[in-house]
Amino acid sequence: MIQAAISSTDWSQLAEQALAGDCLTRPAARAVLQAPDVALLAQVAAAYRVRYHHWGNRVRLHFLLNAQSGLCPEDCHYCSQSKISSAEIDKYPLLSQEKILSAAERAHQLKAGTFCMAISGRSPTESTFTQILAAVKAVKAKYPMRVCTTLGLLDQQQAQRLKAAGVDRINHNLNTAEAYHAEICTTHGYQDRLATVKAVQAAGLTTCSGGILGMGESDDDIIDLALSLRSLSVTSVPINFLIPIPGTPLAQQAALTPQRCLRILCLFRFLLPSQEIRIAGGREVQLRSLQPLGLYVANSIFVGDYLTTPGQAAQKDYEMIRDAGFELETSDRLIE
Repeated sequence: MIQAAISSTDWSQLAEQALAGDCLTRPAARAVLQAPDVALLAQVAAAYRVRYHHWGNRVRLHFLLNAQSGLCPEDCHYCSQSKISSAEIDKYPLLSQEKILSAAERAHQLKAGTFCMAISGRSPTESTFTQILAAVKAVKAKYPMRVCTTLGLLDQQQAQRLKAAGVDRINHNLNTAEAYHAEICTTHGYQDRLATVKAVQAAGLTTCSGGILGMGESDDDIIDLALSLRSLSVTSVPINFLIPIPGTPLAQQAALTPQRCLRILCLFRFLLPSQEIRIAGGREVQLRSLQPLGLYVANSIFVGDYLTTPGQAAQKDYEMIRDAGFELETSDRLIE
């Protein structure tokens, strides 16, 4: 095993490098992922130094709305909404503006600082896009929350229109390394995803881009994904841990361990020291009882449900944050 006996001093050195803005070498990055469980708390402590330097003990909450579900022509193997999925999920066209505002009200009540609106599909039709623009304006007019949209593949003009409507951030995940992308999707390529992220940046919007871990990728694939996000200087990085949903091609994918998830989070914190790192989908399923440890590395989580899978009760999230000694943040303001 690579550096099986690596000491806590070594992890501290990685934290020093991250705080200095230096990039980890590939051998050091592999060592993070391949370390023995006995080193885990030392790794988390080192990553916490980096997290605390940039974010203090603040935790941001995001709320995710699946505003259009299912009926997607893409073949993403992890997704219950794809054309090749037989998962039993609700399928519906774009929600009415009234229902979107109702969801925004719930997000506000749950103390979310960011309202994330997602739709299924390769990219929005002009009719759907126009309705989304109107819904964004309505939400921004009523609630003091950041608005993020995840709408599939976009060009720069579409990103500029979203910015003009009041969108603060656009999410488009790279999902995995370029070398592994064809193993999880064939109807669009890694370069398509990369082009969308760059179009968002060219439009002057902040970018939200991360990945899904646990899809059978190698350690080097994980490192490549993190390095790609670092090179893009993305603002927010959601780390999803695969939920093997029955009816999808990855339904039988071997489960991650909570320790593996924490090591992945540590690697992303070392390589993306100042970014907002969010523990996203799969948090409850894969981290399980070790979820509080994730807060010492990441500074953001989703509150409420995910696209087609439920999250844990918001009250449990509040208790977890409080008991671990962290503070809630919404719209860049701390709340009691």
